[in-house]
Amino acid sequence: MESILIINTGGTFNKVYNPVSGTLEIDKEGKALEALADKWYEKANLVNIIGKDSLEMTNHDRLELLATIHQAKEEKILIVHGTDTMDITAEYLADAEIEKKIVLTGAMVPYSIDPAEASANFASAWTALHFLESDGIYIAMHGHIASYVNLKKERDAGRFVLIS
Repeated sequence: MESILIINTGGTFNKVYNPVSGTLEIDKEGKALEALADKWYEKANLVNIIGKDSLEMTNHDRLELLATIHQAKEEKILIVHGTDTMDITAEYLADAEIEKKIVLTGAMVPYSIDPAEASANFASAWTALHFLESDGIYIAMHGHIASYVNLKKERDAGRFVLIS
């Protein structure tokens, strides 16, 4: 089985409750992904970078992500990203014309609060990487797997939907 690189950038997927401040904060160590790794996936390398809510991500952060992808020996890459600017990062990566299979995913509810959505989205992204035939930038969210241009966050409905 070919190895997959998992790049964890932060986002709601990784948020945990801080009882001192009473806020949700990004777990920069990726404990949610480690919990998933311990349960079922093999042949993966996990890298934690950036560690931000996607609304705080900058083009410098996206450049760091792009450099990580370019340096990777893996041809299949799963990126855990915040949902608010996932489309911006996907377009940024597409503009770089990377010849790899890349799937972005995330969660709108933190894994630490309810692991169901985060786990399902991650599993969809993981599975997609095994079956996608063409290199490109894809998003796997809420039961859909599609090119980044065809899957968008519908804020009013609180979910991702296919568009044509």
